[in-house]
Amino acid sequence: MSRTTERLRRDPRAWFGLSVVLLMVLAAIGARWVARHDPFLIDLAGQLQGPSWEHWMGTDIQGRDVWARLVYGARVSLAAGIVSQGIALSLGLALGLIAGYYGKWIDELVMRLADVTLAFPTLLLLIAMVAALQPSLPVVFVTIGVVGWAGMARLVRGQVLVVRELEYVQAVRALGGQDLRIVVKHVLPGVIAPVVIAGTLGIAGAIMAESSLSFLGLGVQPPTPSWGAMIADGRDLMQLRRAPWTSLFPGLAIGMAVLGFNLLGDALRDAMDPRSQRTKMPIAGAPASVGAQRPTSDAPGIAPAPM
Repeated sequence: MSRTTERLRRDPRAWFGLSVVLLMVLAAIGARWVARHDPFLIDLAGQLQGPSWEHWMGTDIQGRDVWARLVYGARVSLAAGIVSQGIALSLGLALGLIAGYYGKWIDELVMRLADVTLAFPTLLLLIAMVAALQPSLPVVFVTIGVVGWAGMARLVRGQVLVVRELEYVQAVRALGGQDLRIVVKHVLPGVIAPVVIAGTLGIAGAIMAESSLSFLGLGVQPPTPSWGAMIADGRDLMQLRRAPWTSLFPGLAIGMAVLGFNLLGDALRDAMDPRSQRTKMPIAGAPASVGAQRPTSDAPGIAPAPM
């Protein structure tokens, strides 16, 4: 068993985060059997019913089952995190590798473009891009992914600048190796660990971004269930006082999903960080054992140590 796997196995954050992620994935896959009710079925006669055996998390203002919509909403949130981060990873990894390996004007061009992207507040940039297009599920996924490429590109570029100067990479370049082969076989494996960690943490940010857009009405359009849209439906003050569960449970779902991915990413970072794999070196002149006695004045030729 590798050191990374052993550290993950002993880290409670990894267990908790992985458990939350697995529950979310299982709920999204088995939503048809777990939901128990049709998430689109409107029943005005049963609106704002409290949690019960029939409706585990109550019903909303239109009489729809909150648990069913919560489970189906996990599909949207999980898809938003995975698809948008896949786009951000693809763009950021490709541009970061090119900028870091070749440098010069290519590096300047890519980094200045990343600076311009990062100069705008992320949420405002997302709102502007989605509002300029027709709000839909694919538009939300692509927009979040395109906005998130800059941070990934800067991370990859910084790692490549270090890896490309290593001796084995320089040796392959001196032997006339092709650039594509060097990047894929020698540079990429050296930067993949921080990319995996950043991607895991980025999924949590993508879930928050999708929920924010849906809350503002610029994300997933009704009647598709979305955690952010569910909170928006229950934000009326009178409804919050009478039926707080319509907003409480979607908010808890967002918080648990984000917490799970963040804890899993933190555990991966600590497990894969080479600086945490230090071995203690013996200190010159240190006593052989902790219980070694302090020399006293009775020992011949040795002065007592000052107190």
